[in-house]
Amino acid sequence: MNILETIDTPIGSYAPDFELPGIDEQVHHLSRYLEKFRAVGVIPMSNCCPYVKLYLERLKNIQAEFHEQGFTLIGLNGNDASQLSTESFEKMKAFAKSNKLNFPYLWDSTQDVTRSFGVSKTPMAFLIDKDGVVRYKGLIDDNPQNPLTVRGHYLKTAIALLFKGQKIYPTETQPVGTALVWRK
Repeated sequence: MNILETIDTPIGSYAPDFELPGIDEQVHHLSRYLEKFRAVGVIPMSNCCPYVKLYLERLKNIQAEFHEQGFTLIGLNGNDASQLSTESFEKMKAFAKSNKLNFPYLWDSTQDVTRSFGVSKTPMAFLIDKDGVVRYKGLIDDNPQNPLTVRGHYLKTAIALLFKGQKIYPTETQPVGTALVWRK
């Protein structure tokens, strides 16, 4: 049995800083994003997760809707590419290009950042304020299969409330999606 120690990042705690390569061949630091943006949404995702595919257009719309207000999404791939060939860095580049991602897509090849966030599934949303504090985590919304029948726009609502200086509720929801493939 392979026992994996994860570190949960609870609501109200500081998000783990990171320094990770992006598909743009640049190194990305959470701290630099926090200097530039009022809020950052980190979305652990996968090139082959059916739930990520269901949410891609919604994620791109969230990025487009809130970017001018000082928000950015960051896609984070922490799956083990040695066990899942679809998750390689080159496949990430192809995935981003074919899906016309409008936000950075980063590779966590060591899985350290993914583990530090306490990621359990893809996709999962983490909303981080300008001070680096996690304010929301969990579902993007309440209906992966049908965007037309969504009643709880959890991530969008959390971003809007954060920008208005209002209390975010709920602060946490139970994510649904595909389990991460951890390195053995």
